[in-house]
Amino acid sequence: MRISSNTIFDSNVAAMNQQQARLLQTQQQIASGRRLLTASDDPVAATRALEISQADATNTQYASNRDAARNTLTTAESTLQAVTSLIQDAHDSAMAAGNGSLTISGRKIIATDLTARLQELVGLANSTDGLGNYLFAGFQSRTKPFADTATGVGFFGDDGQHLVQVASNRQMATTDSGADVFMRIKNGNGTFATQATAANAGTGVISSGSVTNPAALVAGNSYTVSFSVAAGVTSYTVTGAPTALAPAMAGIPYVSGQAISFDGMQIDIKGAPANGDTFTVAPSTNESLFTTISDLINALNAPVVGANLANSVSRGLNNLNNALNNVVTTRATLGLRLNELDALQVAGENMGLQFKQTLLKLQDTDYNKAASDLAQQKLSLQAAQQSFALVKGLSLFNYI
Repeated sequence: MRISSNTIFDSNVAAMNQQQARLLQTQQQIASGRRLLTASDDPVAATRALEISQADATNTQYASNRDAARNTLTTAESTLQAVTSLIQDAHDSAMAAGNGSLTISGRKIIATDLTARLQELVGLANSTDGLGNYLFAGFQSRTKPFADTATGVGFFGDDGQHLVQVASNRQMATTDSGADVFMRIKNGNGTFATQATAANAGTGVISSGSVTNPAALVAGNSYTVSFSVAAGVTSYTVTGAPTALAPAMAGIPYVSGQAISFDGMQIDIKGAPANGDTFTVAPSTNESLFTTISDLINALNAPVVGANLANSVSRGLNNLNNALNNVVTTRATLGLRLNELDALQVAGENMGLQFKQTLLKLQDTDYNKAASDLAQQKLSLQAAQQSFALVKGLSLFNYI
């Protein structure tokens, strides 16, 4: 096989160029700290690094979403904490108003205090998240959800809940409907509500009652407990509608505080009802916290007191307790969501650390290996240059 001098020259030059290129690449890897300078350096590693970089960016976005969700939930929880304190203060005021020795001026002072509490409650219910979005307006976050109307405080939001993607497989509600928190509160004991009619003249005060046999309840039925007084003897009759009692309860001797049971329910009435006094028992309905406080204010400002005031205060206290339980339940769900965010944040931080460690292995330069490669490539280049110097002058004419 005959090899020309040009072939020897070209092959040596090409070999030295390759050695220089590898040497340059190693120098750039050391200078930049990156092993992957271009995708062609390691296509498999480059593809994997791109996938992990995208996953890390998504994980970072989830962390940002969690921060935003935490801010909103924390603000809502703080607001409901203030609402809790307000309800407790209103409850204390109502308890004081039930004192039979309280004067008219004393009742009006309490009514004035409750009026201020009511306005404060409206302000809390219209709280924002700091960006101008109403916390309890649902999807109508730019619309003030609660406002005074001719019939009382009305709700002008909706039942929507803003959802935030806080993890790859988890969307979390960051808001709660104001209707659920402040408006849809079951009155009475949650199953039925008791009430004294305004025309009552006696001193009878009815309890909120309880359910003794859920299976015996008649859905949608309402009841009337009517009293009659004849020859100094007080008796009562219980009638049901639209379904009548079976067996009928009529002319039952009345004993103050004694249980009155019918259709799986039990109530008691204390005091001395007058002839013709009537009490009602009806299925529980939704009553807003605003209405509960307004009714207490109206009862305290009314000129007639006695049993009417006692019944109104008793009913108001019971409904305030229901409202408090409702708010506390909502706060509990907020706490659970905040706890979940904390757990997701820890998991997200651990995942982000894993992503970065994997990218470090894929992309970053191993300086020990790179230094060794650089020394070897430098030696190879020097050997190639020296050998080329020895053979480039060889020619057959030198031996003729």
